[in-house]
Amino acid sequence: MAEREPLAALVEPAHTALLTVECQRGVVGPGSALPELAVAVRADGTLGRVAALADAARAAGVAVLHAVAERRPDGLGASRNAPLFRAAERRPVRQLAGTPATELADEIAVAACDLVVRRLHGLSPLAGTEVDALLRNLGVRTVVITGVSLNVAVPNAVFDAVNRGYTAVVPADAVAGVPADYAAAMLRHTLALVATVTTTEALLASWRGSGQLH
Repeated sequence: MAEREPLAALVEPAHTALLTVECQRGVVGPGSALPELAVAVRADGTLGRVAALADAARAAGVAVLHAVAERRPDGLGASRNAPLFRAAERRPVRQLAGTPATELADEIAVAACDLVVRRLHGLSPLAGTEVDALLRNLGVRTVVITGVSLNVAVPNAVFDAVNRGYTAVVPADAVAGVPADYAAAMLRHTLALVATVTTTEALLASWRGSGQLH
């Protein structure tokens, strides 16, 4: 088996971006459409670690992008070709554009230098969105993927990043899914095969060592 590239080299700020996935109030906030997921994210401190990574990324010169899922109030452009989409239409909290549900969670600051990409369709933050083009314009080769959920959007983001030629890095304690044993199995048996699975602390240490983080 080939040796893994050292993490610090893999996430060197000049060619790395941090992507937060669906860390929005309507998904992970107190009034979430997915209360079981929201409870899990808050109970284990996932959101705090995502926030810490975003702050450290900016300080080190790593680009920060936020992927938000939303829909128009009239539903135009939205798909109904999966049970998840049809269930979303019936939930009391809907991810409607321009409402608090599609704002980033309070724990996660959005800086002026961040990029926020909103999608109306699909399961992936990359497929059919501006994210891929923005990453290429930024000269990114490595994408650090955080957020929710390990059930759907995070695996989609990892697979799509790898399929587009990026190296994917996943901090295991800055992503979440339900139930917990399924999330752990997804990380160990699937994502670890295609991405570098690491920890928040290891990434923070790498960026501190970059010489740009103060």
